[in-house]
Amino acid sequence: MFIGEYQHAIDGKGRMAIPVKFRQTLKKGAIVTRGLDNCLFVYTPEEWKKLVERLSNLPLSQGKSRAFSRLMLAGAMDVSLDSQGRILIPEYLRKFAGIKKDTTIAGLNSRLEVWETGAWEKYKHATEKDSAKIAEELGV
Repeated sequence: MFIGEYQHAIDGKGRMAIPVKFRQTLKKGAIVTRGLDNCLFVYTPEEWKKLVERLSNLPLSQGKSRAFSRLMLAGAMDVSLDSQGRILIPEYLRKFAGIKKDTTIAGLNSRLEVWETGAWEKYKHATEKDSAKIAEELGV
Protein backbone atom coordinates (compact mmCIF):
# COMPACT_ATOMS: atom_id res chain seq x y z
CA MET A 1 0.00 0.00 0.00
CA PHE A 2 1.28 3.45 -0.94
CA ILE A 3 0.59 6.28 1.50
CA GLY A 4 2.28 9.56 2.38
CA GLU A 5 3.70 12.63 0.70
CA TYR A 6 7.36 12.95 -0.28
CA GLN A 7 9.49 15.66 -1.88
CA HIS A 8 12.08 14.68 -4.48
CA ALA A 9 13.92 16.38 -7.33
CA ILE A 10 14.38 15.24 -10.91
CA ASP A 11 18.01 15.23 -11.95
CA GLY A 12 19.35 16.52 -15.27
CA LYS A 13 18.87 13.11 -16.88
CA GLY A 14 15.20 12.86 -15.90
CA ARG A 15 15.70 10.45 -12.99
CA MET A 16 13.67 10.65 -9.81
CA ALA A 17 14.33 8.80 -6.57
CA ILE A 18 11.52 6.61 -5.32
CA PRO A 19 10.93 6.95 -1.57
CA VAL A 20 12.84 4.22 0.28
CA LYS A 21 9.70 2.73 1.81
CA PHE A 22 8.29 1.97 -1.69
CA ARG A 23 11.39 0.52 -3.33
CA GLN A 24 10.76 -3.06 -2.25
CA THR A 25 7.22 -2.91 -3.66
CA LEU A 26 8.58 -1.60 -6.98
CA LYS A 27 11.61 -3.91 -7.20
CA LYS A 28 9.97 -5.79 -10.12
CA GLY A 29 9.57 -2.49 -11.96
CA ALA A 30 6.75 -0.03 -12.48
CA ILE A 31 4.63 1.58 -15.14
CA VAL A 32 4.48 5.37 -15.38
CA THR A 33 1.71 7.01 -17.38
CA ARG A 34 -0.23 10.22 -17.78
CA GLY A 35 -2.55 10.71 -14.88
CA LEU A 36 -5.47 12.97 -14.20
CA ASP A 37 -5.22 16.58 -13.04
CA ASN A 38 -1.84 16.92 -14.83
CA CYS A 39 0.08 14.51 -12.66
CA LEU A 40 1.69 11.17 -13.44
CA PHE A 41 0.48 7.80 -12.18
CA VAL A 42 2.95 5.09 -11.15
CA TYR A 43 1.66 1.52 -10.87
CA THR A 44 3.15 -1.79 -9.85
CA PRO A 45 2.94 -4.37 -12.65
CA GLU A 46 0.13 -6.13 -10.75
CA GLU A 47 -1.97 -2.98 -10.34
CA TRP A 48 -1.28 -1.98 -13.94
CA LYS A 49 -2.63 -5.32 -15.12
CA LYS A 50 -5.87 -4.68 -13.18
CA LEU A 51 -6.22 -1.23 -14.76
CA VAL A 52 -5.57 -2.55 -18.26
CA GLU A 53 -8.25 -5.19 -17.73
CA ARG A 54 -10.78 -2.54 -16.69
CA LEU A 55 -9.84 -0.38 -19.69
CA SER A 56 -10.19 -3.38 -22.01
CA ASN A 57 -13.77 -3.81 -20.83
CA LEU A 58 -14.79 -0.28 -21.77
CA PRO A 59 -17.02 -0.09 -24.86
CA LEU A 60 -14.83 0.52 -27.91
CA SER A 61 -17.75 2.19 -29.69
CA GLN A 62 -17.80 5.11 -27.23
CA GLY A 63 -15.46 7.98 -27.98
CA LYS A 64 -14.79 8.79 -24.33
CA SER A 65 -13.78 5.19 -23.65
CA ARG A 66 -11.34 5.27 -26.55
CA ALA A 67 -9.96 8.65 -25.46
CA PHE A 68 -9.39 7.58 -21.87
CA SER A 69 -7.78 4.30 -22.93
CA ARG A 70 -5.45 6.20 -25.25
CA LEU A 71 -4.52 8.65 -22.51
CA MET A 72 -3.60 5.88 -20.10
CA LEU A 73 -2.11 3.26 -22.43
CA ALA A 74 -0.35 5.17 -25.21
CA GLY A 75 1.53 7.32 -22.73
CA ALA A 76 2.63 4.44 -20.52
CA MET A 77 6.27 3.47 -20.06
CA ASP A 78 7.84 0.52 -18.25
CA VAL A 79 10.52 1.70 -15.84
CA SER A 80 12.99 -0.04 -13.53
CA LEU A 81 14.68 1.12 -10.38
CA ASP A 82 18.40 1.67 -10.79
CA SER A 83 20.95 0.80 -8.11
CA GLN A 84 20.17 4.08 -6.32
CA GLY A 85 16.39 3.55 -6.30
CA ARG A 86 15.65 6.00 -9.11
CA ILE A 87 13.38 5.70 -12.12
CA LEU A 88 13.76 7.49 -15.43
CA ILE A 89 10.71 9.57 -16.25
CA PRO A 90 10.54 10.12 -20.01
CA GLU A 91 10.64 13.69 -21.24
CA TYR A 92 7.14 13.56 -22.78
CA LEU A 93 5.69 12.58 -19.39
CA ARG A 94 7.66 15.26 -17.54
CA LYS A 95 6.37 17.80 -20.07
CA PHE A 96 2.78 16.57 -19.66
CA ALA A 97 2.97 17.08 -15.87
CA GLY A 98 4.95 20.33 -16.08
CA ILE A 99 7.81 18.78 -14.12
CA LYS A 100 11.14 20.54 -14.43
CA LYS A 101 12.86 19.77 -11.13
CA ASP A 102 10.90 19.65 -7.87
CA THR A 103 8.33 16.89 -7.49
CA THR A 104 5.93 15.69 -4.87
CA ILE A 105 5.22 11.98 -4.76
CA ALA A 106 1.85 11.18 -3.21
CA GLY A 107 0.96 7.65 -2.14
CA LEU A 108 -2.64 6.78 -2.98
CA ASN A 109 -3.04 3.16 -1.92
CA SER A 110 -2.70 1.30 -5.24
CA ARG A 111 -0.63 3.92 -7.08
CA LEU A 112 1.78 6.77 -6.67
CA GLU A 113 1.10 10.17 -8.14
CA VAL A 114 4.01 12.37 -9.22
CA TRP A 115 3.27 16.09 -9.25
CA GLU A 116 5.21 19.22 -10.04
CA THR A 117 5.49 20.55 -6.48
CA GLY A 118 3.88 23.94 -7.17
CA ALA A 119 0.91 22.30 -8.88
CA TRP A 120 0.56 19.84 -5.98
CA GLU A 121 0.56 22.64 -3.40
CA LYS A 122 -2.09 24.55 -5.34
CA TYR A 123 -4.25 21.44 -5.78
CA LYS A 124 -3.81 20.37 -2.15
CA HIS A 125 -4.67 23.84 -0.83
CA ALA A 126 -7.87 24.01 -2.89
CA THR A 127 -8.89 20.49 -1.83
CA GLU A 128 -8.15 21.15 1.84
CA LYS A 129 -10.21 24.33 1.67
CA ASP A 130 -13.20 22.39 0.31
CA SER A 131 -12.65 19.16 2.27
CA ALA A 132 -15.84 19.39 4.35
CA LYS A 133 -17.97 20.02 1.26
CA ILE A 134 -16.26 17.20 -0.63
CA ALA A 135 -16.75 14.76 2.24
CA GLU A 136 -20.42 15.69 2.52
CA GLU A 137 -21.02 15.21 -1.22
CA LEU A 138 -19.31 11.82 -1.13
CA GLY A 139 -21.19 10.77 1.97
CA VAL A 140 -18.00 10.09 3.92
